[in-house]
Amino acid sequence: MLSGCGAPRPEQVVRLEADNPRRPIGRPPLGIDINLRSLPVPPTPERVRLGRWLFFDRRLSRDGTISCATCHQPAHAFSQTTPVATGVGGAAGTRKVPTIINLAIPNRWSSFKDAPVGAYFWDGRARTLEAQALVPIAGASEMGNPHPEMVSTLSRVQGYGPYFAQAFGDARVTRERVARAIADYERTRMSGNSAFDRWQRGQGTVSDSVRRGFDLFTGTAGCAACHTPPLFTDGTFHNLGIGWNPDTRSFTDEGRYAVTKDSVFEGDPGSFKTPTLREVSRHAPYMHDGSIPTLRDVVEFYNRGGIANPDLDDRLRRRGRLGLTPGDANDLVSFLVSLEGTGWQDNGPSLFPQ
Repeated sequence: MLSGCGAPRPEQVVRLEADNPRRPIGRPPLGIDINLRSLPVPPTPERVRLGRWLFFDRRLSRDGTISCATCHQPAHAFSQTTPVATGVGGAAGTRKVPTIINLAIPNRWSSFKDAPVGAYFWDGRARTLEAQALVPIAGASEMGNPHPEMVSTLSRVQGYGPYFAQAFGDARVTRERVARAIADYERTRMSGNSAFDRWQRGQGTVSDSVRRGFDLFTGTAGCAACHTPPLFTDGTFHNLGIGWNPDTRSFTDEGRYAVTKDSVFEGDPGSFKTPTLREVSRHAPYMHDGSIPTLRDVVEFYNRGGIANPDLDDRLRRRGRLGLTPGDANDLVSFLVSLEGTGWQDNGPSLFPQ
């Protein structure tokens, strides 16, 4: 049902708001130094509450079957356990669903001066979280709903009017307001307070295997060069050789290059954004195409030095084979599992404005 007949009854409003209450903007979890109140336009409790409804509302899709959360699944740290997503009408995507956690301040800890500030999706084609929120809604293989149609549908849901008014000053539904509300909800999905974080601050212990894995991660294996703590990403793009066809000397997916057509700085063919490793154990398979089944397989992939191609990342090219033992691989996986944290969990609302 898209709309009710007249204003909702007071008891309906009480149940609706109890199911999705307006919450203060909280502190980030241990290990994540992101002060949301310091952003140029800080999230507000009203926009976050509205965005939470919109993120989980299937009415944003063309046929009312898919929400943002259908692919960015809360149970899997807002990612998915399939190689690629499935959109409206069973349309298959081409890339693994990336997590949305810890995106409040992109690239803040980047070790690269030329890293793009604001680069979302595997290929960095969206410059803001607001732009990122809008792309899947209209994407033909995703939610398949042109933005004017999405706005029209939401405008007919009378129950949303008061909450748009609380969030933005009046009840108008626009694509910009939808994007801002969803983005502000996404900004609150932060992961920290992991066993690793508590150990690093002297508030807990980890196993010897995790300790050895962290030493390898920051040392011999060289993982931290791109998966830079504390977000465990450098926010920029690297070519690992995934999807390289030596016969055609081309990539199945050109990644960042398809966006920039620039192979000088950040747009080598086959380059994709470094994903965060926080909560990485919750959403196998891995890589931009979901082609590597397990974390142990990912470690072995790097142990082999990636896949040779003309634009292979310089770090991989220089290091070559890592020479890790099976025990080393086990320790690295133990460390990655220790990055499971708190602060992002949310099952979503069960009631929606009508």
